[in-house]
Amino acid sequence: MTQLQNDTFLRALLRQPTDYTPVWMMRQAGRYLPEYRESRKTAGSFMQLCQSPSFATEVTLQPLDRYPQLDAAILFSDILTVPDAMGLGLYFEEGEGPKFERTLQHEADILKLEIPDMSKLQYVFDAVSSIRSALHGRVPLIGFSGSPWTLATYMVEGKGGTDFLNTKKMGYARPELLHRILEITAQTVIQYLNAQIAAGAQAVMIFDSWGGALSHNAYTEFSLNYMQKIVAGLTKTAQGRQVPSIVFTKGGGLWLEAQAAIGADALGLDWSMDVGNARKRVGDQVALQGNMDPAILLSSPAAIEKEVASILASYGHGHGHVFNLGHGITQWTPPEHAACMLETVRKLSPQYHQ
Repeated sequence: MTQLQNDTFLRALLRQPTDYTPVWMMRQAGRYLPEYRESRKTAGSFMQLCQSPSFATEVTLQPLDRYPQLDAAILFSDILTVPDAMGLGLYFEEGEGPKFERTLQHEADILKLEIPDMSKLQYVFDAVSSIRSALHGRVPLIGFSGSPWTLATYMVEGKGGTDFLNTKKMGYARPELLHRILEITAQTVIQYLNAQIAAGAQAVMIFDSWGGALSHNAYTEFSLNYMQKIVAGLTKTAQGRQVPSIVFTKGGGLWLEAQAAIGADALGLDWSMDVGNARKRVGDQVALQGNMDPAILLSSPAAIEKEVASILASYGHGHGHVFNLGHGITQWTPPEHAACMLETVRKLSPQYHQ
């Protein structure tokens, strides 16, 4: 593999000294970019983009070609590739998002659930290898998966954006069934992320998009415990260097101390948290990633610059901060506003690393 030219992101995740605060954006390859929309039109559908290593490589590199300030690439894929490989039949309805043909609401179906053969996800691993090759060492590549709880909500409900009542009801009334789904999913995710690492991913992130919907006790039981299992099972070094892991629970600010104790190298923060307060709470246990409200990118360059300055000042001097959005960039973001954020981070952050 080509020598890595910019390892600032990886060093920040490991709380090592850096010259500036590295930055990338969740969902940085996406619909806000006109070049992405063209690629998607050519590919024919979102899933055809994901399942074609050449298209996945093309769209992963698009934001890097547009924004030289980005310090990491993230694999272009979807968290729902895992339940799809489990045989639940993922499909996308225009304007309605992802849905599944089959759901896990009956005991018989849950008892049949198995860890899928990783060959069903070979297109993801091929994309990782292709992207690593195309990057030529410019920046590190992030692999990712959804958390078991987040994946389970889609597997039980059959779609996203719900109130999760079926999944929560199962957790309270038949916890052993939900635990079976979560355990099999966790073991699948361990294999999935380790295969991404073997294919060339240099850091991995677990997206717990819906963990914040759980009660205090349920979060520990049904979400955090399974992310801890995954972190424990991850490949820790590859190609002679450490492979950092990031855990991100949207709406998870209540549980930062517990998250910091599960063994991950970094915690993602959503925009509801003050990053300086979060730093005080977790100390030097983990790096922090985040956490600008993506909606600010719809406003004005002056507002964007002010917010970037505020977040950097809140984290303060020292290392271990990766600047990012508090969730994925919205499709209505003007690309020049994303550029403003990235340029401002690069301009203002060196003073905090002297």
